[in-house]
Amino acid sequence: MRGFTQRILFMMIIDAILISLALPFALLIGLDGNITPEYIHAMFSLVPLLTIVTLGFLKAFKLYDRLWEYASWGELLSIIKAATFSILLTDAIGFIFQLPLLPGSVYILYWGMIICGIGIPRLWWRIFRDYYSRYRNEGTRVLVVGAGAAGAALVREIQSNSSLGLEVVAFVDDDPAKRGKMIMGLPIKGNRDDIPELVNELEIMEIIIAMPSVVGAGIREIVRVCEETPARLRILPSIYKNNRGSLISRVRRVNMEDLLGRKPVQIDMLKICDYIQGKTVLVTGGGGSIGSELCRQIVNINPKLLVILDNCENNLFDIEMELNDAGYGSQIAVALIDVKHGYNLEEIFEKYHPQVVFHAAAYKHVPMMERYPEEAMWNNVVGTLNAAQMADKFGSETFVLISTDKAVNPTSIMGATKRLAELVIKDFNWASNTRFAVVRFGNVLGSRGSVIPIFEKQIKRGGPVTVTHPEMKRYFMTIPEAVGLVIQAGAMASGGEIFVLDMGEPVKIADLAENLIKLCGYKPGRDIEIVYTGIRPGEKLFEELFYDQEEMILTGHKRIFISSKEVDDNYLGLHTNIIDMIKKAGSDKIAIMNFISSILPEYHNTPTRHMQDNTGISVAYIENTTQKMERGEPVVVH
Repeated sequence: MRGFTQRILFMMIIDAILISLALPFALLIGLDGNITPEYIHAMFSLVPLLTIVTLGFLKAFKLYDRLWEYASWGELLSIIKAATFSILLTDAIGFIFQLPLLPGSVYILYWGMIICGIGIPRLWWRIFRDYYSRYRNEGTRVLVVGAGAAGAALVREIQSNSSLGLEVVAFVDDDPAKRGKMIMGLPIKGNRDDIPELVNELEIMEIIIAMPSVVGAGIREIVRVCEETPARLRILPSIYKNNRGSLISRVRRVNMEDLLGRKPVQIDMLKICDYIQGKTVLVTGGGGSIGSELCRQIVNINPKLLVILDNCENNLFDIEMELNDAGYGSQIAVALIDVKHGYNLEEIFEKYHPQVVFHAAAYKHVPMMERYPEEAMWNNVVGTLNAAQMADKFGSETFVLISTDKAVNPTSIMGATKRLAELVIKDFNWASNTRFAVVRFGNVLGSRGSVIPIFEKQIKRGGPVTVTHPEMKRYFMTIPEAVGLVIQAGAMASGGEIFVLDMGEPVKIADLAENLIKLCGYKPGRDIEIVYTGIRPGEKLFEELFYDQEEMILTGHKRIFISSKEVDDNYLGLHTNIIDMIKKAGSDKIAIMNFISSILPEYHNTPTRHMQDNTGISVAYIENTTQKMERGEPVVVH
C-alpha cells in the first residue's frame, strides 16, 4: 500500500510540473513570442488554478489507479475529458471572480499539450510492451482462421498477455477483400484452402478457428483442411458472444457440437415471454440433460418461480447450486420426488400450482429398459399419466411432454413406452382445459450416457471404439438448440399437437466415431480401431421422426413441424385404465410386450428387418453382418 501511495504521489508531482509548463509554452506559441505584461500576469494567476483543477479531474477519472501497461482508448478518452473539463471549470471560475483571461487560441493549444504531455508518457509503456510481446515472443506460433471482430479481439488479448506463450503470426479469411490487408499489425495471408501451405511456410504449430458465426458444414470444411496439417487445432465457439471476460479462456479443442451444429435457433421472444414470464413453471426431470438446460433457459425469461423436480439427489443438487451461483436462487424451488408416486406429485402441484409444466422425466436408455421393462412402463407411462392428471386437476395452462424419435414405429420397450406416453397426453387433451402438447426429437449431443461421451472414454483408454453396426444412423441436435425449440413449441401449443423438430440430416454413427478419433489427434484404424459389436436389443438401424400416416404441416417456425393426425378412436379413454393394464402385465417381459402389442400394432421387437427399405441397404447385407456379430464375430474397420 505504501509503494502504491508513493507511486501516485510521484505521478501527481510529474503531472503538476507538466501542467505548469504547458500554459507558458501554449502562450509562447499562440502569440508567436509577442507576450505582453498583462498576459504574463494572467498566466501567473491562472497556472496554480489550472494545475489544481486539472489534477482534481485526473484523480476524479481514476487515472492514478490504472495499470498503464494495459492502457487502451478508454484511458486516452479519460485524459481528454479531464483536460476539457479543467479548462471549462477554470474559465467559469475566472468569469465569476473576474480573473484575467488569455486568448482562446492559447487555451486550445494548452488543451492539446495537456493531452500529449499527460497521455504520451503513460501510453509509451503499453506501446513498448505490445511491440515486445509481438516481436520478441518465441512461444507457440499461431495461425488464426477468421479476420473478423472475434479474431481481432482474440489476437489483441493474446498480444497483451505474453504469459500465454502464444505468438500469432498471421490470419486467414475467406473474404477476398481482406486478402493482403493487415489487422493488429498482422497480415491476412489467404483463405482456408491456403492453410496447409501456410502451416509449412510459417512454421505454424497451432491453428485457432475464430469464426463464431460459422457453424456446421462451414466448420467441418475448415476442420477437414486443418486435419491435413500437423498443427494443433482449437476453436473459439459461438457461445463466447454470450459471456464476458477472457476470450482465450474459452478457446478449446473442436468437438462434435462444432461439426454438427447449425445456425442458432431463432426464438420468438414475444410469444415465449407471454406464456412463461411471470408464471410458475414446473420442470420434471429437471436435473437431467434436457431438464437442466430447460431450467437454464427458463430462468432467463423471468418466471415468477421455477420448480425443479427430479428423483436423483445428485442431479437436483447440481442444477440447484448452478442456478444459485448464477444469482437465480430467489426464483427457484426444488423437489426431490419420483413422478411414479402420484401422491407426492399432488403435494407439489397443490403447493405451487404451476401454470406451465415441462415433463422431461423419463428413462431413456434402450438396452437398460429392455432388461427392466416394468420400470420403463411405470416411469415413462405412469409417471407421464400422473403429471398430466395433476396438471389437469390443478388447472395448469400448458403441459409439454418431451418425447423421442424412438416412439415412431418402436422396436424397443423404451420407444414403445414413450409412444404410449404421447397417446396418453393426446387423450388427456380431449377433455381438459389444459393445453397438452408433445415435442418429439432425436438424439442430443453430449447428454448423459449418449454416444459421444462413451466414444471419448473409449478413445482416452486407447480404444477400441465400439459401434453397433456400420450402417447405424441417428439424428443429432445440440442440447441448447433442442431446448430452445421445445420452449418455442410450447408457445405455439393450442392443445393436442405433436410438434416434430427439424433434426437436419441423419448421421452415420461410424462416421461420427471416425471424426471424433481424428479430433482427438489419432488416425482411425491405425491408432484407434473401430469395432462393430452388433445391434443391441430394441435398437433400429435408422430412426424416424414421424409415422407414414402422420401428415407434417409447417408452423410459423421453419424448424418446427406439427403432426396433424388426430388420435385414433381406439385410444380414447386410454388414460383411464392404462394403470390397471400395466399392473396386470406385471414385471414379466413377455406379458409387457404382448400388452404393448395389443395397444400399439406398429410395435416391432425385430429391429433388424425394420426400416430396411428406408435405409437403401440390402436385406442380405444387413442380415449377414448382423448374424456374424450375433455369433461373436466382431467386424473391425482398419
